[in-house]
Amino acid sequence: MTGFSPNRLLARLNIDPYLLLLVSTVGLASVLPARGVWAGIAGGLADVGIALLFFLHGAKLSREAIIGGAKAWKLHLTTMSLTFVLFPLLGLGVQAIPGLDPTLTMGVLFLTLLPSTVQSSIAFTAIAGGNVAAAVCSASFSNLAGIFVTPLLTALLITGKQGGGFSTDPVIAIATQLLLPFLAGHFLRPWIGGFVHRNKKVLGYVDRGSILLVVYTAFGAAVLEGLWSRVTLGELGLIAVISLAILAVVMVSSSLIGKAMGFSREDRIVLLFCGSKKSLATGVPLAGVLFAPAQVGAVILPLMFFHQIQLMVCAVLARRFAAAAEAEAGAAAEAA
Repeated sequence: MTGFSPNRLLARLNIDPYLLLLVSTVGLASVLPARGVWAGIAGGLADVGIALLFFLHGAKLSREAIIGGAKAWKLHLTTMSLTFVLFPLLGLGVQAIPGLDPTLTMGVLFLTLLPSTVQSSIAFTAIAGGNVAAAVCSASFSNLAGIFVTPLLTALLITGKQGGGFSTDPVIAIATQLLLPFLAGHFLRPWIGGFVHRNKKVLGYVDRGSILLVVYTAFGAAVLEGLWSRVTLGELGLIAVISLAILAVVMVSSSLIGKAMGFSREDRIVLLFCGSKKSLATGVPLAGVLFAPAQVGAVILPLMFFHQIQLMVCAVLARRFAAAAEAEAGAAAEAA
């Protein structure tokens, strides 16, 4: 009889262990938020962690994969349209619903403005038997575009409408804290790419640790401003329902659009998984740059819900695609 394994139980329940770390970090920030001088130290460490995270993203980006996958330009444009057109329209629709908390609807709108994930999009595409090279290209393009498109859309649809007007401060912060480290990592890839690849598991902890630190500082600042006195359990449940509804609309739309455009099964899988995901790894740092410290905790709350929901749904779909492909291959072998 095998012993109890928490990781095995979480895998069977389709729960990402990292989500538990995020929840624990939120709990820690709620009970022991960083105050005074410690808040400044934690904020400084979070800024360093964000810069390091984007440096590593740049070092991981393969120019060869981008050039090889760029031939499927119709697929990539369609994926980007789902990410940066359909999603924001749905976010604006949610924001227009009367009676919802403005800060939480702002968080929902912000998550719809984010780029796609990279690692999980590619992983689910591979499991489902999709076009992995095209997935690498689509996910990479989306994240690269997100550095520019997400702040622009945020300024047009959120911060600009709050009466703040256009400010160059977020532009400077994004350039120095996100874009420059990203470009530095990418241009240093010929020298450090091998090291990054060999140590991707260890460096993955750096990625996730940076996000946890940003979440801790963001939620700590929000808690000190009275976050949990404003957000109810009912509103948290509503966020989960809205997240699931948005994901369902985008996935159904991607399936219909993929068939209408005549994409192959492999490319439709890419469209489904790359076009329906939103990046927590990019969203948390961008929120820290684009919003006031007291707002960040509430803004990223919907993103954390959506992150886990998308992983659970995509894990189920990827396995179903894989099982269907195996059944088709077996039927073809028997017919031959």
